[in-house]
Amino acid sequence: MRLLIYGYGFAGRALARRMRAAGWEAAATWRDPASAEAMRADGVEPLPAEDKAAIARALDGVQAVLVTPPPGPEGCPALQVLVPALARAGAFPDWIGYLSTTGVYGDRQGGWMFEASRLAAQSPEGARRVAAERDWLEVGRGMGLTVTIHRLPGIYGPGRSAFDRLREGRARRYAAPGHLFSRIHVDDLAAELAASIVRPRAGGIYNVCDDEPAANSDVVAHAAALLGLEPPPETPLDLAALAPAARRFYAESKRVSNARAKAELGWRPAYPTYREGLAAVLEAGG
Repeated sequence: MRLLIYGYGFAGRALARRMRAAGWEAAATWRDPASAEAMRADGVEPLPAEDKAAIARALDGVQAVLVTPPPGPEGCPALQVLVPALARAGAFPDWIGYLSTTGVYGDRQGGWMFEASRLAAQSPEGARRVAAERDWLEVGRGMGLTVTIHRLPGIYGPGRSAFDRLREGRARRYAAPGHLFSRIHVDDLAAELAASIVRPRAGGIYNVCDDEPAANSDVVAHAAALLGLEPPPETPLDLAALAPAARRFYAESKRVSNARAKAELGWRPAYPTYREGLAAVLEAGG
């Protein structure tokens, strides 16, 4: 069995690690030589991201394809490479998973969001995700492929968590009453994707998050307690003073339900809240 990952980032690496442990082979695209060397060290075959001929050859006999890069103004970069490569190879993988974002729902003032909820992105980045989801689902229908969409909140894990920001002095806690967001440990994300590969459903859309939406201030405070540090003081939230990414984050508040992934895929997060997840990150040395 063989997996191809377009975009070998935090999520792609976690899925490759999980599938290789289950006996799969994995290949992934790269854009710089350092990334290619890291892939080889992980036992993953590196492929140049823009080499359609090499990707078409790699697609021969592939059972699963994961697409991770964010779309740009011209759309999803992976779609523009993979669709011609799939056609050239005459490949029909059993599963194509596209990683989207819960940002497609926009701000819901703390309300619960489900996969059938109205999409109301309120940033250019969120709107591009809506368009990319639509494009990939249309590719699936037009080419007879099983395309699934996985909507992600913030991803954390070893090397990418509140611990790193605290140690570097970058952690902030803002007084933002009512602001809630969801998150997912990277290993739980990989487990959900693996479950979807086993149970592919054409057009399947899944929210992939833990069980407890929470305020970022609470997450940072808990991480500080685990490190034996005083948490940063809460400061008034001033959206205009924030960097663009942080401004988008605090401009949207919602709870996201993972009920469909549990019901359809038999998936359960090993880290149902940030408490278990952060404890595992710390134990892993993260």
